[in-house]
Amino acid sequence: MGTPEFAVETLQALVENEYNVVAVVTQPDKPVGRHGSVLQPSAVKQYALSQGLPVLQPEKMKDPVFLEQLKGYNANLQVVVAFRMLPEVVWGMPEYGTFNVHAALLPQYRGAAPINWAVINGETETGVTTFFLDHDIDTGRIIEQMPFAIPDEADVEYVYDGLMHLGAKICLSTLKKIIDANGHPDSMAQDVAVESELKHAPKIFKETCMIDWTKTSKQVYDFVRGLSPYPGSWTTMVDGEGHEVVMKIFKTTKTLRSSEGRVGQLVTDKKHLYVGCADNMLQIDELQIAGKKRMDAVAFLNGMKDIEKYFVR
Repeated sequence: MGTPEFAVETLQALVENEYNVVAVVTQPDKPVGRHGSVLQPSAVKQYALSQGLPVLQPEKMKDPVFLEQLKGYNANLQVVVAFRMLPEVVWGMPEYGTFNVHAALLPQYRGAAPINWAVINGETETGVTTFFLDHDIDTGRIIEQMPFAIPDEADVEYVYDGLMHLGAKICLSTLKKIIDANGHPDSMAQDVAVESELKHAPKIFKETCMIDWTKTSKQVYDFVRGLSPYPGSWTTMVDGEGHEVVMKIFKTTKTLRSSEGRVGQLVTDKKHLYVGCADNMLQIDELQIAGKKRMDAVAFLNGMKDIEKYFVR
């Protein structure tokens, strides 16, 4: 059970390691295009069809027709990767239960966007967890965990790719544990694993991605890479006459140059672009103005005059 590219890696690992995948469950095709007239199948569906696997796409997880179809496959176990919340009638159906591959070291970063939030919060390590589903989101008994280092220069794309591959690896390892234990592998309650204050990973919206320049340059640096390349952090650039334009920022570099209290002020030395944060200037390396293509700072500065009359907020 899964939808995006992240889940394909695990499904592919199951197929290539000759597990008996009797069916795949994914989201309904999504309308795309200017008028929504074209239906786009999920990445999981595309791969499943390429392998000749049956695909179920329920609108509602409690749909009686879907439940009857699912039951008819008589699966011993269900594997969930980047899907949706399941009702007990679904996750409790197989004899060995249902386990989830989550892109964080639970109980930290429960929620829809664990990869983004780990980077945004400046974590140096994250990982993947497999756990049995229960009534609440991301709270079931932990079966296995594998850590993953986050380099300081890494953006969310790097971490996403790394955890995607690690997720497939932990899935295969967890399956072996479950099979060897006849469906009852050693597992640990999450409240036992709590060693510090829990950090959460709620869904990210456009408002979430707005940069707060009153934070330190390190905090803004982590925020930008935690949303790069998608969905992208953004700010509003304002000129001396009050005209506004939205600017997305994809890559920055930390500096030791004091902002001297000029929070949100744009500063340049003709070759570099900086923005003042609470402590130091943050160098802007790659950006995109609304309606334009993504560009480096030099290209941006070549098309701008009197840049120091501008500020961001």
